[in-house]
Amino acid sequence: MGDAFFLPLGGDRYEATEHTSGPWSPGAQHFGPPSALLVRGLERLEAKHPAQLARVTVEILGPAPVGELEQRSWIERPGRTVELVQSELSANGRTVARASGWRIATSDTAEIATDGGPLLPAAEAGSEAAFPDDWQGGYLHAIEWRSVRGSISAPGPAAVWARQRYPLVDGEEPTGLQRLFAIADSGNGVSHFLPAAEWWFINSELTVHLRRIPEGEWIGLDAVTLVGPHGIGSATSTLHDRSGPVGTGAQALLVRPRQAGGG
Repeated sequence: MGDAFFLPLGGDRYEATEHTSGPWSPGAQHFGPPSALLVRGLERLEAKHPAQLARVTVEILGPAPVGELEQRSWIERPGRTVELVQSELSANGRTVARASGWRIATSDTAEIATDGGPLLPAAEAGSEAAFPDDWQGGYLHAIEWRSVRGSISAPGPAAVWARQRYPLVDGEEPTGLQRLFAIADSGNGVSHFLPAAEWWFINSELTVHLRRIPEGEWIGLDAVTLVGPHGIGSATSTLHDRSGPVGTGAQALLVRPRQAGGG
């Protein structure tokens, strides 16, 4: 096991380590690290003017194996003030995820900037998060979790702080956006209210709207899961850094008993 979520293999190829493995299957990644790797690809696309990603949607097309991945990025729709950028992950010749992002040219709006909302209690004021006994996977242990409202081990809405114990890519310092996307896909897990041994509550996508880039190692996640009457749910999250909210995240969920099968 390397001391990172991904080991660079040269070119656009990466080896996922056991730190990426998720709770649904030991051979499949939690989609936090792959989402962050997709965003890393978007960030590395050259912009002609100072610009920031304002919205990123990650479409999950299939399980991402704990193994070799290939990543590529491109500008789908160039523009002077607004651009659509794309990133893709594939494994064994199969595309497992795509990310699309709207990149908007930045300007100075500090004088009219709105209050992002109330601060979460500090990470230091929280308690070490506990997980349900049947939750497995290297990802859960590769992140430091601090509960500040509710509990991951109990059902219902919850708020946590989280920070990576390892870099996203070996030898690199993660950016603020990479740190955020490594955590944002955990909204449905943090705010779960169904026992994972009996129910699937799997997200098919993650959409994040951003007002600013988070700063620091800690990412706050204040999440709630709601389920409708026909096997469809949503998990919504307010995403924080220590200075306050930076954006919102949402996940569309497939919800069904485990004996009915998954995606």
